[in-house]
Amino acid sequence: MTLTFNRETYGSLLNQYQPKVIKTDEENEQAITLAEELSHRVNRTLEESALLDLLIALIEKYEDEHYPMGESTAHSMFLHLIDAQNVKEDELVAILGSREVVSQVMSGKQEITQEMAKVLGNFFHVDSSLFEN
Repeated sequence: MTLTFNRETYGSLLNQYQPKVIKTDEENEQAITLAEELSHRVNRTLEESALLDLLIALIEKYEDEHYPMGESTAHSMFLHLIDAQNVKEDELVAILGSREVVSQVMSGKQEITQEMAKVLGNFFHVDSSLFEN
């Protein structure tokens, strides 16, 4: 069974939702809400999938222009994961060995070694290469 793309149905969806280049945070939030609704829709049609792809492209364009992601460093990734996972200093001491090492790494005074990268990768459940400069 081959599914076919129906231009009339797609045209109707475009007319209903009227996607356009996103220029404000409010428009971005509206596009994100619609994209989330479409992405969670059970039995999404080909036309709805095409609209979802369009919305994602528009959202990515807006966010790349308005919220550019700078080059991340091993140190910034380390700090981000600590914050995102609400990790306490004592947990880091347990895996890195001492409060002084944790303090030095957190402040950026000591680089993350390959050994530390492996331990941190396991601890945070991420690829250890995120901690390598």
